Parts: sequence; structure tokens; C-alpha cells
Amino acid sequence: MAVEIPTKAGGLMGNSQQNPVALVQVKLKEVEVKFKGWLAKQTLPVEAAVVTATSAIQGAAIGAFMGTLTGDGSGLIMPPPNAANLNPDAMASLKQAQALAGGPLLQARNFAVMTGANAGIACVMKRLRGKDDVQSSMVAAFGSGALFSLVSGMGGPNPAANALTSGLFFAIVQGGIFKVGEKFSKPPAEDVYYSKTRSMLSNLGLQNYEKNFKNGLLNDSTLPLLTDSALRDVKIPPGPRLLILDHIERDSEFKDRRKGHR
Repeated sequence: MAVEIPTKAGGLMGNSQQNPVALVQVKLKEVEVKFKGWLAKQTLPVEAAVVTATSAIQGAAIGAFMGTLTGDGSGLIMPPPNAANLNPDAMASLKQAQALAGGPLLQARNFAVMTGANAGIACVMKRLRGKDDVQSSMVAAFGSGALFSLVSGMGGPNPAANALTSGLFFAIVQGGIFKVGEKFSKPPAEDVYYSKTRSMLSNLGLQNYEKNFKNGLLNDSTLPLLTDSALRDVKIPPGPRLLILDHIERDSEFKDRRKGHR
């Protein structure tokens, strides 16, 4: 007689029917939250070094991919037979064209320098100034543009002057992009009471819980008063609760205000 083996719901069969892509996304999100929480507790030099390195790796990957698509065209841009008689400006233009037409390795290097410098400088500016605004963004863009000019070989006969020009160009473009983005992403009037809350959650990688704070009417003025119980009431999981409370405890502004309410 055949024996029928019951299958428990949520057992192996249930697990096999789960979306593997969703599981990977959840795991990656957990790693991201833990990483950002760890990074927020580090000193400025450590945070800047980690941010610069990770951004440089991402930039290198993008540059290598773009270089693979376009191919190495630098060999096609050959100097003319009378290259020795060319004036310095013409030779500089030729070298710039060769630099921009480089293959995957060359483009990976250029993009790594540009993205790494931008992220690292932006990280330092944000920690020193306590905010992420157009000035910080333009300083980061200036530094990345200047370094890109020097490393990519686009400096020409006067590398310092060209680095300064490239830095200013990058800064102006980045400033314009920042202002346009700021204009189109201007938060509703009531969101002005959640600026510090939003910044804190973003720094911790917990921006998905902003709606929980709003649903519970937990705004900037209530941050120093937050407790584990209050966060639990708005349905925030244990891990994020610990990160939020630890961040508030470490922040000197919130710490002073918490003492004043005791």
C-alpha cells in the first residue's frame, strides 16, 4: 500500500518555491544596513578611506565596461610624421584624444580616480560640515575633476592650469545638477520637520523606515526622546532599532538634549 508523505507548509518545498531573486535582495539589503551602521561608527579617516576605495572600485568597473564597449581606439590616433614640429597645443590635443580613446584598463583607471576622489572628498566635507549641500558637492566635483585631468593625461603643456580648469568645469556642472535635482525633489512642507530624521536614517541605510517615523509622528523634535518601546510601536525591527538608538546615544547634540529631558 502506498504511503502518502505529508508536506509541511513552510518546509523544504515552501522554501523552494520562494523567489530566489527576492531572497538575494533581502540578504544584500541586510549586508548594506550592517555595513552602513558599522561605517557610521568609524573615525573620519577610516570612513573616508573606505568610501573612497569602494567608490573607486565601482568606478573602475564602469570604466572597464565602457572601455570594452568602445574598444581601444588610442592606437588609431597616431601622431603625424611631422609630430616633432607640431606646436605644444596641437600635441596636447593629440594626447588628450588618445587618453579619451583608451581601452578598458585605461578607462577603469580614469573612472576609478574620478569616482573615488569625488566620493572621498564628499564624505570628508559632509563629516566636517555636518550637511550635504551644493557647496560640499561642488568641492568634491572640483577635486575629482582636477585629479581626473592629471591622471588621464589631459593636462597638456600646463597640467596645473588644465587641472584647475577641469576642476572648475566639473564643479560648475555638478553645482547645476545639484540645484536642478534639489528643485525637482523639494520635499512637501510638512517634511521640514523630518530633515534630521531623514538624514539620520539615510546615514544608517534605513531610509525605508521613514514612513514608520511619519506614521508614528516621530519627527526631529522627538529624536532625543526615542526609546526602544517607541520604535517598536511604529513596527521597526530590532536590528534597525539598535542602530538608531546607538546613533542617537553617540550624537553629541542628541545626547545633550536627552540629558535635559531627564
